[in-house]
Amino acid sequence: MAASAITVVVPTYREAASLPHLLNKLRDLRDELGGRLDVLIMDDDSRDGSQEAVAARAEPWVQFVVRHSDRGLSRAVLDGFRRASGDVMVCMDADLSHPPSAVPQMIAKLEDGADFVIGSRYVDGGSTSDDWGFLRWLNSRVATLLARPLTTVRDPMAGFFALRRSTFAAGRDFNPVGYKVGLELLVKCGCERVVEVPIHFEDRRYGESKLTMKQQLLYLQHLRRLYVFKYGVWSQALQFLVIGALGTVVNVVALTWLLAAGLPEYVSVAAAIVVAMCFNFALNRRFSFSHARHTAWPSQFLRYVAGSSVGALVNLGVTLGLLQATSTLSPQTCALLGIAAGMGFNFLASRYFVFRSAHVKKDS
Repeated sequence: MAASAITVVVPTYREAASLPHLLNKLRDLRDELGGRLDVLIMDDDSRDGSQEAVAARAEPWVQFVVRHSDRGLSRAVLDGFRRASGDVMVCMDADLSHPPSAVPQMIAKLEDGADFVIGSRYVDGGSTSDDWGFLRWLNSRVATLLARPLTTVRDPMAGFFALRRSTFAAGRDFNPVGYKVGLELLVKCGCERVVEVPIHFEDRRYGESKLTMKQQLLYLQHLRRLYVFKYGVWSQALQFLVIGALGTVVNVVALTWLLAAGLPEYVSVAAAIVVAMCFNFALNRRFSFSHARHTAWPSQFLRYVAGSSVGALVNLGVTLGLLQATSTLSPQTCALLGIAAGMGFNFLASRYFVFRSAHVKKDS
């Protein structure tokens, strides 16, 4: 069987200082692989001399693509994979943190039957630079833990990975945000045979890191999208329950504050319920049912109040019904079952009545 052609996709933004060094290493790798490697540099309109530096090399196996719209690391990688000519596609950073020398081993794992191969820092034999501080290490570990419901691989945050063109073509509903495109592909391409190859992750030598607090917040948003994609209604139900628990805390705090302010009990109770209801509505609209957040909110809020009111009646009816029907359950147990019934009704009402709309925008 003929050896596979390989396209290395490198997303860049202001990496003029790093690119010549990376391309030197990739040229050596290309020679090692018998010339069956080409490179696509997907640049988000850096205007820092990157394009001129690559053009001056006049190497036909290197293509520099300037992206003027829909920018962002993940989008750049997806765009590069769609343009790639190789049967095998590799993604790696431009900052020299990923060793090109690991690519042949990654390709060999694909040829042995893997769907997706990761250059991993956290498997046996993998390592990171000694100057990684505790906070950076902790940030990486927490991010990995948050992705555990999506995959059991040790380094799902990795930006150094390889897959076949056919695996990428089988993916659907790509909608990444932030910089963890590997996790997006791992989940949405249905990869089952995932192999991690140990690498040494080196700190960047040139330029500045693009990892900001904004990128970390986008990672949380990306995780939520992937949870919804993989678990569907169960992911929404979990978010709804978490927001309901937070709303209970808001209710108690508001009630305590209003009573301390000297308001009558019935006014304080009613006002606290309204505050909690508004809180729950806002968070459910933004997170649990974010697909509907662009719909006019006043009509949604009225439906939410109506649904929640019926849910409260369901809660009351189930609790009183259980108290009358059995003597083996404590009042507290009956109340908890009533709350569960009311919350279940509220979730269904929110999903199919309050925030009804198309669910996920498809992005091929």
